[in-house]
Amino acid sequence: MKFTTFPPLFATAAAALLSLPLAAMAQDYPTRAITLVVPYAAGGGTDNVARALAKGMSEKLGQPVVVDNRGGGGGAIGSKMVAKSDPDGYTLLFVSSSFVTHAATESTPSYDVVKDYAPVAMIGRAPLILVSNKNVGAKTIPQLISASKKKPEGINFASSGPGTVLHLAGELFKQRTGANMTHVAYKGSGPATADLLAGRTQIFFTTIPAIAQHVKTGALDLLAVTGGARAPLFPNTPTIAETGVPNYNITTWWGVLAPANTPAPVVARLNKAINELGASESMKTRLASEGASSFSGTPAQFGSMLGSELALWREVTKTSNLKAAR
Repeated sequence: MKFTTFPPLFATAAAALLSLPLAAMAQDYPTRAITLVVPYAAGGGTDNVARALAKGMSEKLGQPVVVDNRGGGGGAIGSKMVAKSDPDGYTLLFVSSSFVTHAATESTPSYDVVKDYAPVAMIGRAPLILVSNKNVGAKTIPQLISASKKKPEGINFASSGPGTVLHLAGELFKQRTGANMTHVAYKGSGPATADLLAGRTQIFFTTIPAIAQHVKTGALDLLAVTGGARAPLFPNTPTIAETGVPNYNITTWWGVLAPANTPAPVVARLNKAINELGASESMKTRLASEGASSFSGTPAQFGSMLGSELALWREVTKTSNLKAAR
């Protein structure tokens, strides 16, 4: 069989012709409304950030960006829907950190964090806070660890549901400290907070907006924040790492993904718009109300972070044998 070898000049011209549609797509995009799928019910913190982002994107891109809430399955239903959508930049997925933790704890993942999506941009991140019921009697992390070990039954830590970042933050704390802790899962932060206040659970790794009012009134004790730096809203509260727990730096975050194989010029256009929004005073203020700070970066940086977190949470899941318990 004889193969034809094209001259270098012809090959270069052919490659240039093939690149024309992509360049034209980036120049024209978007020409119609974009759907931003939020894989959670309307009204929560993630949904609120997504709606603020969608409004700003509409203004930046000159086309409507419509939020479509597709809750259920811990975020899996909406996430799978976007993974199967046309990779043309008109169906996007708004994700939070639980997008990764959910995939890490499923025995058979509903979606592939790395292969099914094209990272676009991360919009912001925030630490969690660790709070305790007054009856625990612990004001510091060392006191909490000590209290957990003095009781055969240990202490209970609440979460908004299995496989969430609130759940795995507790599992990682347990692994790093040797604290005697048992997980109690709830269907949302509301019921978890109610039982924490009533003393039916002892501690809660949670988001700042969900619990700040109870900290300010003194109903709950604030022990630490989970990030690498102190939270601006609670500057006198140490990080967990500062209290002597090694390698503990956990945040919740929000970002945008597209289906895999979305053209790179379209991803770049979206990344530019989202980064500009993140730098705006209005978005910084909106994120600050969630105890968060804005983040600006490339799609590659976002993708690298997703891969690193997936590896971390898979290891936590394996060590805690969570798959067997689910």
